Amino acid sequence: MVLANFFTENLAQFWQFTGFANATFEHFVMLAVGLFFIWLAIKKNFEPMLLVPIGFGILIGNIPFNANAGLEIGIYEEGSVLNILYNGVSAGWYPPLIFLGIGAMTDFSALIANPKLMLIGAAAQFGIFGAYMVALALGFAPDQAGAIAIIGGADGPTAIFLSSKLAPNLMGAIAVSAYSYMALVPVIQPPLMRLFTTKKERLIRMRPARAVSQNEKIVFPIVGLLLTCFVVPSGLPLLGMLFFGNLLRESGVTTRLAKTASNALTDIVTILLGMTVGASTQATTFLTKETIFIFLLGFMAFVIASSSGVLFVKLFNLFLPQDKKINPLIGNAGVSAVPMSARISNNLGLEYDPQNYLLMHAMGPNVAGVIGSAVAAGALLGFLA
Repeated sequence: MVLANFFTENLAQFWQFTGFANATFEHFVMLAVGLFFIWLAIKKNFEPMLLVPIGFGILIGNIPFNANAGLEIGIYEEGSVLNILYNGVSAGWYPPLIFLGIGAMTDFSALIANPKLMLIGAAAQFGIFGAYMVALALGFAPDQAGAIAIIGGADGPTAIFLSSKLAPNLMGAIAVSAYSYMALVPVIQPPLMRLFTTKKERLIRMRPARAVSQNEKIVFPIVGLLLTCFVVPSGLPLLGMLFFGNLLRESGVTTRLAKTASNALTDIVTILLGMTVGASTQATTFLTKETIFIFLLGFMAFVIASSSGVLFVKLFNLFLPQDKKINPLIGNAGVSAVPMSARISNNLGLEYDPQNYLLMHAMGPNVAGVIGSAVAAGALLGFLA
């Protein structure tokens, strides 16, 4: 009898530590979300490099456990392995490393050859400031509104960096929202591009870009750093690493460093960033009314940003001679989703004219969008921090 009671008590104690005993309806909702992300990545090929780590991270973060048992396994428990890995997100040092890799893998030739394309990248940032005003109207504090608004830049690392400084409590929702809309670029942008352009505009053929010299490519990251960071010094962690990575690429004497930054380092940080961002979406902290508002505001910001780029090109064309007009299909590329948005511009252009290749032209506003979102983040951080 004593032995039976011993086993019964131990089994009951063991049961209290299992996920089954600690599971809530919210946990199963989040597990379903994680599985949905993985399905989108594998079956629909929606940015698998982002959605697989994030989706699996959501599964990791929503395995139920007894938070009072002192097991030190949760991502928000000080000293746990997941918490240590999450420091790269919460302290904001994963995003600059991602920007280093982006700079090392990005060719800025299209932007250097046609600097006016920078204006398209700037116009796309209207989504950020439009969402900021709406978030304020909905009752979010100014720092929270700024962190939410940056989703409109379609730049996950920038969203993480800014939210880690301005609204750490909202970072999980902001990061997942930003990466979700980045992955859904092929779904969201084409209908907007068709809506705001005519068939005649979609058929515009742009003049081939001029050749860019190696000296120009070397000077660009140096001048770019000085110009942008003198205006918004608070953007230095992102912009500094972006232009540093680009100088590694273009200098011609640091090829090995550029390859490491653009391949191995970026892959490692992307794995850790995606997994920990996903794991931060614990049901107890993620499923709130604020999260719903963040996703809605993020969608609105992304729609405004994509539409603003297209509409700005249409307006700009009114002042350009016939032989220098810009195809408005590249306006969507003003957001920071590199090179996804540029591919969408190219694919839609080829749909209406199989000989009209817009990829190189679209890369101009696309890389300008990367710079623009970092500058916008620096500006928001400067007056809200």
